[in-house]
Amino acid sequence: MATPFSFDLQLFAGEKTEDPTSKRMTDAHQKGQVARSQDLSAAIVILVGFFTLWNCGNYMYGELTQFMAFIFTNLQSPLDTESVVHLFWETMIVLVKILAPVMFAILLAGLALNYYQVGFVFSTEPLSFDLNRLNPVTGMGRIFSKRSLMELFKSIAKILVVGYFVYLYIVDQVIQMPKLIFMDLQMALVSIVDIIFKLAFEICTVLLILGIIDFMYQKWQHKQELKMSKQDIKDEFKQTEGDPQIKGKIKQKQKQMSLQRMMHEVPKADVIITNPTHFAIALKYEKGMTAPAIIAKGQDIVAQRIKQITRDANITIVENKPLARALYLSTEIGDVVPQELYKAVAEVLAYVYRLKKKKLA
Repeated sequence: MATPFSFDLQLFAGEKTEDPTSKRMTDAHQKGQVARSQDLSAAIVILVGFFTLWNCGNYMYGELTQFMAFIFTNLQSPLDTESVVHLFWETMIVLVKILAPVMFAILLAGLALNYYQVGFVFSTEPLSFDLNRLNPVTGMGRIFSKRSLMELFKSIAKILVVGYFVYLYIVDQVIQMPKLIFMDLQMALVSIVDIIFKLAFEICTVLLILGIIDFMYQKWQHKQELKMSKQDIKDEFKQTEGDPQIKGKIKQKQKQMSLQRMMHEVPKADVIITNPTHFAIALKYEKGMTAPAIIAKGQDIVAQRIKQITRDANITIVENKPLARALYLSTEIGDVVPQELYKAVAEVLAYVYRLKKKKLA
């Protein structure tokens, strides 16, 4: 009689409690399902951009100064189509010179960070057409999903944390603002730029710390989403390694075919050595061979089958218990007789050849 507390363990077979296998991780990676933090990427890109501006500021200022001097010089002469085109191209060249260091640094930082996070991934699956994406019910489900709510919470937390640090910095710098009134224009501009860059670096530092935390969370979340049930692992094993029952049947069929091929070789033997009930070894020797070869061997039922075929083919059976056991345990089908058994096997073959001569006589 079932107890009141009895329950079926199979009810829990579908729970995804197991860590994802390497195959599942690889399949997800190939489909573009990877753990990646947009916050970390944005923080690094912004930090690299401001750092490049900070270090290349003098270069950019010099290029811009020369360009402004060029413009004011050319404005003194009358403008025509040729001079406007020339001015346009000069403007483009200066913009490229000014922006190239920043854009190149941001590009390298973005590529390096994305490669660090996910490696090299090329997948067209996210771009494939899926009608479910047009389904309003599915869309609402994505909007109010656990992931979307977590992203909303992260955005609010990021705004609050960054806003708090910006507030502390501005409160600290407000005291210094009145001093700008007593500075000349150049010194005032230098001080403002210094305040802006310090604020930018402080914000970038906060965003970088938040991005690292987010990246760790994304890796954990990605692993949770790929978790498998015990049944999933069994199904994957069947797909990769094959169904154990089918593999067993294949091995059984291969064994049967191998046994049949071996039995076809038995009538070609010169002698069968037995012990006499448990082992049977078929030996064949031809001119040019270094030693007699084992063309068939068997134990118990297979041994009896070998002896039955041998009797039907009128092949000599020699009973030698030690030799039969030694040959069975030390050789495989296709091997030649080991050197330490040459003498014993030679005596058996000599005996067989004498019997054949007597029969012919």
